[in-house]
Amino acid sequence: MMPNRTKTASNDAATGAGALQELRSRIFQHLRRGHADMCRHWFDQIDVVAVDGANVSLLMTEPVRLSYLQRCCIPQFTEAACAATGRLIGVQFVAERGLPAGLPLPSATNAPVAPAEALFDEQMPLSPDYVFETFVIGPNNRLAHAAGQAVSWKPGRAYNPFFVHGGVGLGKTHLLQAVCQDILGRNPSARITYTSCSTFMDVFHEAVRAGRMHEFRHRFRNADVLVVDDIHFLSKHEQTQEEFFHTFNALYQAGKQVILSSDAAPSDIPDLEERLVSRFNSGLVARIDRPAYETRVEILRTKAGLHGLRLADDVAAYVAARIDSNIRELEGALSRLRGLAMAEGAPITLELAKQALADGRPADRAGNGAPQMTIQQIIEAVTRYYDIKLSDLMSKRRHKSVALPRQVCMWLARKHTRFSLEEIGGYFGGRDHTTVMHAVRTVGDRAAKDSALSNDVERIERSLQSAPD
Repeated sequence: MMPNRTKTASNDAATGAGALQELRSRIFQHLRRGHADMCRHWFDQIDVVAVDGANVSLLMTEPVRLSYLQRCCIPQFTEAACAATGRLIGVQFVAERGLPAGLPLPSATNAPVAPAEALFDEQMPLSPDYVFETFVIGPNNRLAHAAGQAVSWKPGRAYNPFFVHGGVGLGKTHLLQAVCQDILGRNPSARITYTSCSTFMDVFHEAVRAGRMHEFRHRFRNADVLVVDDIHFLSKHEQTQEEFFHTFNALYQAGKQVILSSDAAPSDIPDLEERLVSRFNSGLVARIDRPAYETRVEILRTKAGLHGLRLADDVAAYVAARIDSNIRELEGALSRLRGLAMAEGAPITLELAKQALADGRPADRAGNGAPQMTIQQIIEAVTRYYDIKLSDLMSKRRHKSVALPRQVCMWLARKHTRFSLEEIGGYFGGRDHTTVMHAVRTVGDRAAKDSALSNDVERIERSLQSAPD
């Protein structure tokens, strides 16, 4: 009798595993149909490991990807789980099998955050898309890439500081995040503080106001790796430059790695103290230029691969020839191409690409037949209308005087451009698509009830539509 019971138990276990696999298949079918732009190739590594009365448990052991799923994907996976099970049910992403529901998950940096450090909860999240494996190397970025890899292998010893500069949308953030993730892959306990310069300044001023400078300095001067994006925003901020100078010195003297990005070389940042220029130039300064044609073709193929798309050679060649500005514009073109293909239920062909990128195409025009606005035009119109600084709009500040114009920007970008929520978020300090979604809903709901806000939005739209091309 015992062998029979064992065999029955084994069959039950196999049936259970089969049911979980079938559920997984239905969940991902729903995601691919309804949220194709969110899906990534590494979603294949997600397993359904348990189902109870309240939740479907999904396993992802890689910490950066786990953090991304928790931060950006729960609404879509919940919708898919409800559709797949035919009932209301939640989802939870877990790091290991049998992890109890509600147990805190590790952060992307594994850095403990005490309640007293709530002032410093603005650490920029790492994107699983931004790794060395997806960084396309070309003549425009070869030195920066090689230096980034060297830094990730020997933090604090290879090139310190590592300073990378270049125009908007050329891959600086991708490289910085790739370095961070490679360091974490080699040393999961590494303390990485990754922030924007605007956030550093905001937190510094708040710490001064609240008398919490000891906590501020402990946070930034005890990191193993300090990464600051857009360090050029230090320009003209003398008090913050003074604090950053001492932070830099403390880390450098302790043998800790400092990584900085900017839109200009250290010597070209206006009103930057000479001692900071000297410190920034003391390591390796690497420039990233606009990608060449062959590099753009490979970037398109790589970006398409992240979304499980296959681009024919003639399609990639056509798009790369038409767009030579930066990687962000290439991503926008790929998004338009994917969106048009889904809308028409057609494969991505050269003819479809010509339609998507043609001058005056329907996809590039607003509903009234006017040329489509760009996000940069929207940002300029909003900052002009509300009389706020661009640096404030792009910062993490949540004060109403900044938060509302930022939300209006996102609402206008969603209405008048073909960029995805995720791409729009990338223009506003790397915010994720859920933040953009919330902004769009907030402005839409408020404008329907608040005539003053509705009038503000209409005036901004009129100024955009009357602006010269």
